[in-house]
Amino acid sequence: MTPPQSKARERVLAEAERLFTEKGYAAVTLRDIAKAVGIRHASLYHHVPGGKEALFIEVTEKGLARHVAGMETYLQKATIDIESQLRAVAYWLVSQPPIDLIRMSRSDMEALPPETARRLMQLTYQSLFQPISNVLKAAQHRGEIQHHNLDLIAPVFFSMIQALHAIPPFAIETTLEDLTDEIVKVLLNGLHTQAV
Repeated sequence: MTPPQSKARERVLAEAERLFTEKGYAAVTLRDIAKAVGIRHASLYHHVPGGKEALFIEVTEKGLARHVAGMETYLQKATIDIESQLRAVAYWLVSQPPIDLIRMSRSDMEALPPETARRLMQLTYQSLFQPISNVLKAAQHRGEIQHHNLDLIAPVFFSMIQALHAIPPFAIETTLEDLTDEIVKVLLNGLHTQAV
């Protein structure tokens, strides 16, 4: 049973999500979370009686729901064309902390019971890749793009956008949004020079 929401519990969830995102499930202890929130370790169990695993599951589900809602909001503001819609998804993703899916799938999920790990990875796919795949399939249906394995292109696009977070600020002379525009153009137009 999840305890009722309070400002203190919201702080616990926010710090837990930040720490799990930055360091991963295995590297974070409940003591780390309590210290980040500024409460005693024993007091943390009042806010998270299910322990670390339940807390990780809760903040992962909450974070994925935030991504679904955020992408939906950005897509609703975009025009109905592939370039605008891919930009909208990309702008949402660069506005959020990076998601280390490799660590998540190879380390975090390994530390969880197999059924829980499968469920969370399926939810991750549905929350992060499916909206992109839907944008691509709708564009294909409108005749904007050719038939390709769009279920493969969606995670590749996601990964390209996530990789922008790894570029140090001193190495770029532009914004992350400008870089996402470039990635969208390359994806849609390719790297080859156009025949004249």
